[in-house]
Amino acid sequence: MSEINATKMSPAEWELMRIIWTKKGASSSEVIELMQEKRSWTESTIKTLLRRLVSKKMLTTHKDGRKFIYHPTIKEKDAMNETVSELFEHLCNMKKGQVIINLLSKLELSKNDIQKMQEILVKKEQFAPKMVSCDCLPKEIKDGCC
Repeated sequence: MSEINATKMSPAEWELMRIIWTKKGASSSEVIELMQEKRSWTESTIKTLLRRLVSKKMLTTHKDGRKFIYHPTIKEKDAMNETVSELFEHLCNMKKGQVIINLLSKLELSKNDIQKMQEILVKKEQFAPKMVSCDCLPKEIKDGCC
């Protein structure tokens, strides 16, 4: 795995990264102004979070006159996929489907997203097992299986 690890970002750091991804780079003053419109965080808190993101190699920075400009070193989509993949590695194989079902029932989705999901599900259904195996315990141990 590379030095960049999106799974190590805190929820507060994600908030800042979302601004920087959306802006495709931003000065510290822009990030502070936009973040303070969303949250009642102090300037020093935001600067501390920016420094942490630089130390985690999630951001690079360069000085432009008196301003520090921050740029992401990882694409938003890659960070999201990495984080979700790691989370799902911790879940029982048998329960992942139910977690996705619960998410789908709560999320606002576009018609296009729903259509793409339906297409993927139709393809997956052709090869899907009747039941997914539990992977919580070693295969030799049958008792306690989900």
